[in-house]
Amino acid sequence: MTYRVAMDIGGTFTDVVAYDESSGDYLAAKAPTTPGDLAEGVFASLGRVVEDPAEIAFFVHGTTQGLNALLERKGARVLLLASAGMGDVYTIARGNRDRMFDLHYRKPKPLVGWADTAEAAGRLDWQGEEVAPLDEEAVRAAGRRAREEGFDTVAVAFLFSYANPAHELRAGEILAEELGEDVLVVLSHQVAGEWREYERTSSAVLEAYTGPVVRRYLGRIQERFAERGLGVPVQVMQSSGGVVNADWARQRPLQTLLSGPVGGTMGGVAAAALLGRPNAICVDMGGTSFDVSLVLGGRPDIANEGTADGFPVLMPLVNLHTIGAGGGSIAYAEAGGLRVGPESAGAQPGPACYGRGGTRPTVTDANAVLGRVDPDWFAGGHMTLDTAAAHRAVDGLAAELGLDPLALADGICGVANAKMAQAIRTLTVEHGLEPQEFTLLAFGGAGPMHAVEIARELGVREVVVPRFPGAFSAWGMLGTEVRRDLTRQFFTTDSDLDGDAMAAALAALAAEGLAALADQGVPAERRRVEHAVDLRYEGQDYTLTVPLTGPAEPSGPGFAKAVADRFAEQHERRYGHATPGAPIEFVALRSTALGALPALAATPYRPQPGEPPAPVAKQVVFDGRPVETPVLRREFLAAGEHLAGPAVIVEATSTTVVPPDATVDVDRNGFLVITLGGAA
Repeated sequence: MTYRVAMDIGGTFTDVVAYDESSGDYLAAKAPTTPGDLAEGVFASLGRVVEDPAEIAFFVHGTTQGLNALLERKGARVLLLASAGMGDVYTIARGNRDRMFDLHYRKPKPLVGWADTAEAAGRLDWQGEEVAPLDEEAVRAAGRRAREEGFDTVAVAFLFSYANPAHELRAGEILAEELGEDVLVVLSHQVAGEWREYERTSSAVLEAYTGPVVRRYLGRIQERFAERGLGVPVQVMQSSGGVVNADWARQRPLQTLLSGPVGGTMGGVAAAALLGRPNAICVDMGGTSFDVSLVLGGRPDIANEGTADGFPVLMPLVNLHTIGAGGGSIAYAEAGGLRVGPESAGAQPGPACYGRGGTRPTVTDANAVLGRVDPDWFAGGHMTLDTAAAHRAVDGLAAELGLDPLALADGICGVANAKMAQAIRTLTVEHGLEPQEFTLLAFGGAGPMHAVEIARELGVREVVVPRFPGAFSAWGMLGTEVRRDLTRQFFTTDSDLDGDAMAAALAALAAEGLAALADQGVPAERRRVEHAVDLRYEGQDYTLTVPLTGPAEPSGPGFAKAVADRFAEQHERRYGHATPGAPIEFVALRSTALGALPALAATPYRPQPGEPPAPVAKQVVFDGRPVETPVLRREFLAAGEHLAGPAVIVEATSTTVVPPDATVDVDRNGFLVITLGGAA
C-alpha cells in the first residue's frame, strides 16, 4: 500500500489528507498543533491516516513558519549591505498613497534599522555595465562586523544587480569566506531579479529576516521524517501555488511565505473545475485567521508582487487577503462596544469549550452556545467540547456589556461575519468584480459554519462545501504541480522590439526552468514552460502581465500588434478603458516552468456503507430564536440527496450550518451545494 500525503500546519490544528494509490480513496484527519514542537502534532495527525511513513510515495506540506516569524517579529537579526550612497533606500521606503487619508496609518517599522546598514562602493549603470569596481575591502569589513556583532544574516542589495549580478555574486563569495556557513547571505538578484530598488531590497530583507527560521524548521522536519522511515523527499508548497523540494526551499525560504493558505486556493482551482464554475471565492476560516483568494476563469489569481505585513515583496504569489478572524478569535468589550479578534486563543489554551484552561469567549464558544456544533462529535469524535465552559465565558462578557447571553453569542458571530465579508470585498468589489457573479467555496475548520451568513451579506446565492473542508488546503496541495518562476528585465517599445532578441531571452529562461524541473526529478514528458510579458502604455508606471499564448513567435510578423491588442483587452477589463494604437512598452519577460505530478485517479464519491445513525434533533439559534434542527453525519449522505434547512451537518474535519431558508444538494463529487433563499 502506498500513499500520497499532504499536510497543512495551521495555528490551531494540523490537517492531513492521504490519497491511497491502490484504491483511489482519500483519508483525512486533524490533530491539535503543538507550538512547542510542531513535529509532535505532525506525527499525531499523520498517524490517524498512515501507520508507517515508509508507505508514503509523495509528501508535501504547507508551513507558516516564515509568516509567523514576520507577524510576531521573531525573525533573524539582519545586516543590510547596500551600494554606496544608497543606504537609506530601505529606511525611507515609499509614501503610501492608498492610506494617505487614513489619519491613524503608521508605516511599518523597518525590519532593519538604519544603524544596521552598511555600504560598499562600486556601481553598475542601468544596462549592467560596470561604472566603478566593487570595493571588496568594504564588503570584507561588513562581513567582519556581522561576525563580531552577532548578526544572523546579511542581505546584499546593490544597484542594477538585476541587469548584471556580478557585484552581488562577488560580495556573496567574500561574505562566505568571512562568515562561513553559520550566517545566511541573501543576494537580492536571486530573490527578485527585477527592477524597483526599494521593492527588491525589501524582498531580500524579508528572506534574510525569515530565512533562518524556515531553514531550521525544514531541516528538523526532514530529519524527523527520515528517522521514521520516509524514503522520498519532503516537498513544500510555494506562495505561487506550486511545490518544490525542501532542499530548494531552504535555499529560497521566502518562496514559502504563504505556503499554508495557498493550498486552499489550489484546491479551489481543482474544485471549480469539478463543479464547472470558472469563478469562485475561496474562503478559509481556521482557528486563527480568515484567508480569501479568487479563482478567475478556472485559474488561481496570481500577482507578480504583493505585500507581507506591509512590506513589499517581488515574487509570484497567490493574491491572498488575510484578517485575524477565526474560530479562536477572542471577543471582548472596548469603549462599551463588542469587538472580535484579531487576538486568538490559538491551540493553547484554545477556546474555553476545548477544556484546556481558556476562559475568554471566542467565536467557537459563541457557536457552541448557539447550538451550532455537536459537542459530542467534534473533530470526528476526537474531541468533546465543554459547552458549560463556553456558556461561562460568554455569560461573563454578556454581563459586562449588559446583554442577553444568546444575543451576545449571536452578535459575536455577526461581528465576525461582517469582518469576513469586508475582507472578501477587498479582493472583489475594490477590483471591479461583483461577488454575486461568483460561487463561494467554503473550507477550513470553521468556514462552512459561517459561509452562508457571509454569502448573504455579499448577495452570493450559492455556497459549496467541498469534501474534507477542514483539511481542504492539504487536499489542494495533492493536485498541484512542481513550479519554478523566472524573470528577466526586457525594456523596449513595441516600435523598437527586436523579436530575435526576445525569442532568445525566452528560450534561455525556458532552458533554465526545464533544467530546474529536471533537478526536481520531473520526467521530461511532464515538463512544460509558459511565458508572459509585462506591458504598459508609454508613460505609465505599473504594468499588466500578458500571457504569450498561441503559435505566434516574437520574431514573426504581427507579433507586436497581437500582444498590444491582448494588452488593450486586459487593460479594458482591469481598468474599464484602453487606448488601442497607443505606444506600448515591454518591461519584463516572465517564464513559469511547470512539472505535472502523476494524476490522481480518485474513485467516485460514495457514502459510507451501513445504516446511518438516526438524526438527532437539537435546538439551534437562528436569527435570535431557537429552531429544532437535525444534526446529520455527512459521510452517510448520498450523491443526489436534497435537504431543506435548517440542518447541522457534522464530519471529521468541520461542521456545516444550513439556515432555515437554504437548501442543500449533494453533487456527484460529494460536495455540498447550498442554495440561499430569502432576501440577500
